[in-house]
Amino acid sequence: MVALLCAAALSAPALAAGPDDAKGLWLSADGGAVIEFKPCGDKPSALCGRIVWDKDAGQANDTCGIQVAQLERYDNEAWRDGWVYDPRDRKKYKGALRVKGGDLYLRAFIGTEILGQTEQMKRVAALPATPVCKS
Repeated sequence: MVALLCAAALSAPALAAGPDDAKGLWLSADGGAVIEFKPCGDKPSALCGRIVWDKDAGQANDTCGIQVAQLERYDNEAWRDGWVYDPRDRKKYKGALRVKGGDLYLRAFIGTEILGQTEQMKRVAALPATPVCKS
């Protein structure tokens, strides 16, 4: 019986990520910021990411409220056709976003997607209590 259940589990198709899986709060790889991904206010069919918590809130290098992504369409298990902004170097790049295994992968690139860098983020249920972004 156990062998039958294991075989059934292995043969069942894996659940593919959908466009709504990226929505919510995500902790950056370095733990210094939380980004909220949700539909864009002016383009509800697009996905936007904005920094809603920053460990440096209230200091000179505070990034609270900065929009870091706008991706126009969901295709082939990824959000695409938009831009990603890196507040560290203050540059915009082409971008792609995927959710795999419960983690979010935000890729910034120039030209083609293969020539880029990916940041892996972890989902969080709530913002840390302090410090608080004023925006």
